Amino acid sequence: MTGTQPAPAKDHGRAGRDLKAAFASAFVLLGAIALSLAFWKPAFMLIVVAAVVVAIWELRQGLLAKGIDLPEQPLMVGGAVMVVVAYVWGAPALAAATAVTALVTMLWLLQRGIDGYVQNVTASVFATVYVPFLGSFVALLLAEGGRTGAGVDDAGVAGIITFILVTIASDTGGYFAGVLFGKHPMAPVISPKKSWEGLAGSFVFTIAAGVALVVWLLDGDWWVGVALGVIVAVMATLGDLCESVIKRDLGIKDMSQVIPGHGGLMDRLDSLLATVAPIWLLLHYAVY
Repeated sequence: MTGTQPAPAKDHGRAGRDLKAAFASAFVLLGAIALSLAFWKPAFMLIVVAAVVVAIWELRQGLLAKGIDLPEQPLMVGGAVMVVVAYVWGAPALAAATAVTALVTMLWLLQRGIDGYVQNVTASVFATVYVPFLGSFVALLLAEGGRTGAGVDDAGVAGIITFILVTIASDTGGYFAGVLFGKHPMAPVISPKKSWEGLAGSFVFTIAAGVALVVWLLDGDWWVGVALGVIVAVMATLGDLCESVIKRDLGIKDMSQVIPGHGGLMDRLDSLLATVAPIWLLLHYAVY
């Protein structure tokens, strides 16, 4: 008896993913970001809000594997509000909006009863901090005023460009150094493909990118670029490892498949969420 056999899974080698699809997806996403920053900054905030909403949805889907049910409605609405108030009114408003979102979520969960309340509240507060709170630092970064060097009149846009490119440099340096030279796993149980050689590549790429961007784009001191590179390499790696731990604990490979070649949005945001707060802190006090 013959039948249709399932197609074997594609082997993408040491890369671990479909590079053609990954590059195409990255091109589209970066293009949308560049256009929004160039023509209308609030459009970029809409992209950030959309990313927060999708990320919360993905996190809920993943946590359901462990019987943890996040309340999407208050988290999505509260997350959107957190991004907006951070952009319009700054860090104090973000802190207040985060507290209100957490409290509203706790009250929302009361309608489900007693069973699982502590578990779901704890997960909800974690989700509030992990996704919209950290994501709102992008809004704080864009809201920075003033004038920078290299012909860039908007410090906020320059900060966003720096944040994105330095984080990409970390991922790129770690990826290529890991593929070409990786022999010593950093955390084999958590992320088998991540190596110490890859971390060294991240440091080289982020420091080089950090110095170039801070000096030429932000008109800052070179040592700030070095500090930026070191911070991003460390935080991006920790963010990636934490996301890997979450997925392994939940027993899933990717948070979703919404981005071809990348998996879920959270699989791409892990480094960005981990780096944006310290980047904002460094640039706010050392450059702006």
